[in-house]
Amino acid sequence: RPLAKTCPIALSPSPPNNLTCKMALTILSSFIHTISPYIPPGLLLCVASAFIVGGKYLSFWRNEFIGTLLMVSFTFSAGKWVGIDSQNIAWLSHFIGVVAADYIGGGQHVNPAVSVSMWCLGKCDYTEMYVRIAGQMGGGLVAFPIFHLLSETLGWTPFGGPDFDKTEDEQGVGAAFNELVATMLLCFVIYAVNWEIHFGQYHYWIKQSLTALGIRYLIEMFPKSGPAMNPMLGTTWAVFAADENIFPPETSHYVVYWLGSILGGLVASLVYAIYSGNTFFGATLPVGPIKAQPATASAAATSAPSKKKKK
Repeated sequence: RPLAKTCPIALSPSPPNNLTCKMALTILSSFIHTISPYIPPGLLLCVASAFIVGGKYLSFWRNEFIGTLLMVSFTFSAGKWVGIDSQNIAWLSHFIGVVAADYIGGGQHVNPAVSVSMWCLGKCDYTEMYVRIAGQMGGGLVAFPIFHLLSETLGWTPFGGPDFDKTEDEQGVGAAFNELVATMLLCFVIYAVNWEIHFGQYHYWIKQSLTALGIRYLIEMFPKSGPAMNPMLGTTWAVFAADENIFPPETSHYVVYWLGSILGGLVASLVYAIYSGNTFFGATLPVGPIKAQPATASAAATSAPSKKKKK
């Protein structure tokens, strides 16, 4: 039989709705191909992560995103936009930037290694940690292109970022150890000034000033890997600095800035748990605490000598 009689639908023109859909998809595909080179890789996934669990953790994501933007702008501008000809002014600018970014941003983690440390010490749950890291990564992926564009527009010196010598340390082992030690020491500073020492009426300003001094000291003492002391800074800078709009393809990058930094945070958390008696990944450690523990009411009652009236 003729094909027209057995399959009339095959010879009929496409319905108007199908043509409209095809045209819309063509336009959308063309739009995506046009803008994709300008969208940092992973940014859409970072944004999507903000709405998991019905948006329960959206405020954490938003605060980390904004806090990261502030941290990058206030601290990376030291020596580039401010204090170009004076190291003292650059250091002072960095000091003020650390304090200002924390104060305006609301004291967020802005550091995946710190977020992992807070999680393993029980200060936040896993989902909150994940959403915080997504916000940090989103903020970093957006920050470096924005501030580079601002630098070019105003004729200012562009920002730099952390890196290590891949010819001298191809596997990144030395740089990873550098990040591990620097991040571990940074976490010790954070624990001390936030949880162990109280400075009275001006606690916030003193503890944040000490944090800024600690960060500056660690930057000067551990230059082999930057240092970043922050996986987000290491990777988002590498994404921006790359010739192609992709995440770093070298395994050594992740060994240095993710494995090294996070191991540093975990080692610091373990040491702090032994010292303070805090749980570590929800478990009470068989060693410690070293820190004197406050006596409980029951213990006080048991240890108190019984007073009996003599007849």
